[in-house]
Amino acid sequence: GKKHREGLGEAPRAEFDEAVEALEAARRDKAMEALPAAIETLDRFLEKHLAFGRKSAFREYTESIGIAVIIALLLRAFVVEAFKIPSGSMIPTLKVGDHIFVTKIFYGLRVPYTRTKFFSRSPERGDVIVFIFPRDRSKDFIKRVVAVAGDKVEVRRNIVYINGKALPRRKLSIPCRYRDHDGDTGQRGEIRRCVAFEERNGDHRYRIIHDVPSLTPDYSSSVVPKGSVFVMGDNRDNSHDSRAWGAVPYENIKGKAMVIWWSSGLPEGIRWSRFFDLVHSSSKERMSAPVQDG
Repeated sequence: GKKHREGLGEAPRAEFDEAVEALEAARRDKAMEALPAAIETLDRFLEKHLAFGRKSAFREYTESIGIAVIIALLLRAFVVEAFKIPSGSMIPTLKVGDHIFVTKIFYGLRVPYTRTKFFSRSPERGDVIVFIFPRDRSKDFIKRVVAVAGDKVEVRRNIVYINGKALPRRKLSIPCRYRDHDGDTGQRGEIRRCVAFEERNGDHRYRIIHDVPSLTPDYSSSVVPKGSVFVMGDNRDNSHDSRAWGAVPYENIKGKAMVIWWSSGLPEGIRWSRFFDLVHSSSKERMSAPVQDG
């Protein structure tokens, strides 16, 4: 009310000053018994003389909600976004029904609704990224970066070769089976047997699987174009990826997958053990866990 004080007459100003002084005196002297009366006196004065300068509860709520919405939109546009995994192409790293957070500033700051980026950095081999599907910009895909710009990629007998050298991998002696299904339609496929490997690419160690028997054809060598990355799913026999439609341009990349914040699906229901798992985790526990039906 002090900013509106000068617009009052002499008598209301004196009344206002007296009410404020009483409140400050009660607070200063810690006179708790006098404080409620002083607050009530000042409140009655404000209602009588300065009601126009007080915000209604509706206005306060509206402003608070509006600010919260603006902050949420800015965070979603520039910092982090949530995605749901709809298919089994990234099993066992990600399952159908996993909900993940993707950091959007890891590879640079993108201007919303444009391809312009600032402070950009290049993805590395082994990163799991979310990107706009080059053949249909209305769809978002998630895959693992296998090779970067300038790399020569080849796949022979299910082994990936980068610049003529096979990616190191070792077979895991663990039970391996999965059921791939469409998370959007809920349609469930048959249970498939598989074999699991630990693969190393750059600084990343992660698990991949192949169906038994594997019917995936070899991929003849190609060089990743400048400003692009070559991506593959960790479920190598059931992934629609760069082997079919080519490399992903940098400008299509939305961000780097970081953490699973929620997970649920058949037959387990809520998968409590997956909450807050890092997508890039390579712990022994994660590498040794059996692939489950789901």
